[in-house]
Amino acid sequence: MVKQSIFGRISQLVRANINALLDEAEDPQKMLDQMVRDYTNSIADAEAAIAETIGNLRLLEDDHREDVDAAKEWGDKALAASRKADELRAAGDAAGADKFDNLAKVALSRQISSENEAKAAEPQIAAQTEVVDKLKAGLNGMKQKLVELQNKRNELVARAKTAQAQRQVQDAVKSIDILDPTSDLGRFEQKIRREEALVRGQAEIAASSLDAQFNELDDLGELTEVDARLAALKAGGSQGAIGG
Repeated sequence: MVKQSIFGRISQLVRANINALLDEAEDPQKMLDQMVRDYTNSIADAEAAIAETIGNLRLLEDDHREDVDAAKEWGDKALAASRKADELRAAGDAAGADKFDNLAKVALSRQISSENEAKAAEPQIAAQTEVVDKLKAGLNGMKQKLVELQNKRNELVARAKTAQAQRQVQDAVKSIDILDPTSDLGRFEQKIRREEALVRGQAEIAASSLDAQFNELDDLGELTEVDARLAALKAGGSQGAIGG
């Protein structure tokens, strides 16, 4: 019953559809972690049960081997006793010959008994061997499923971390958009542009003031020349009047 229970559990776990179970799970990673623990525990239980079953099989095989060896040994003793009886009978010792013939019969009876025990054990050994082979195959299947589970879990965790990182990057990009005029960077850029415009305006004002000063200088030059000519005219007119 114990072996059948272990074998049934192994078969059930090996046939388990991991993807279908994951589709129905609310938290696939937690479910995978639990399945890995369940498989690991089941494998340990199965290994213990299989080891016990193999041990019982080896005991049966040892007993069978002893029965086969005993049957051969009793056969050899029967042959030896029969030959001794023939020698004694040929020498005229009928009583001695009968004694060894009786020993040969006893040896043959023991041989037959050992052979029967060996034959009776053979079907049981064959059945136990079949069970052990199935248990070993099931255990190997469980171990393969465990590797599949572990790989699936690692893949899921890696994908979850990648998705989380991508989401964080997207959130960061959305929060810092240099093209958005309402963002801090946009406002800072507008402030700089206004300051640059102010500097250009001040430069234009300074340039305009300087040009005005030079214009005044030109005007002064023209007035000075006019005064000089006027003075020359007056001086010329006075000389003419004196000379006349």
